[in-house]
Amino acid sequence: MQKAVFLDRDGVLNEVLNHRVKFVNRPEDLHLLEGVERAIRQFNEDGWKVYIVTNQGGVGLGYMTEDALGEIHDRLVNLLEASGARVDDIAYCPHMPHEGCACRKPEAGMILDLAETHDISLGESYMVGDREPDIQAGRNAGTRTVFIGNRMNRKIGADHHFRNLISFSNWLVNEKER
Repeated sequence: MQKAVFLDRDGVLNEVLNHRVKFVNRPEDLHLLEGVERAIRQFNEDGWKVYIVTNQGGVGLGYMTEDALGEIHDRLVNLLEASGARVDDIAYCPHMPHEGCACRKPEAGMILDLAETHDISLGESYMVGDREPDIQAGRNAGTRTVFIGNRMNRKIGADHHFRNLISFSNWLVNEKER
């Protein structure tokens, strides 16, 4: 079995809710956060599989189509690949909030499906997110959890807390050398 890093998208990989973009509903709305390409490249080089798991309720709410979401994810993959970083797969939940599906975080459906499809050891893997539903999804799936952001880790209950993705990737790569 392989080890993986499951990444939330908005707020972990790309900008949201700031002066430049509120929601990512078009490819041109996607702007990677500083250090993301390098962090994912480090995961790749260190043997971690990288998966994106993202709630995209805007599809169910009619703010974008699944084709538009595909174009956004194509842009994301292309930006990463241009710097030598690779994502192994992307899972998304298109359902509206409170629809009660098994895939929308905090439920673990996306993580569990990816783990089964790609032979991932969940106990050796990490779920990385910037919101409590991300952390809860990781906990529900049996992964270790990482909170990215400035909020207090105690309130979220993640196993680890880092300011950004590159801080986590630096720690993870160096942790195995100890």
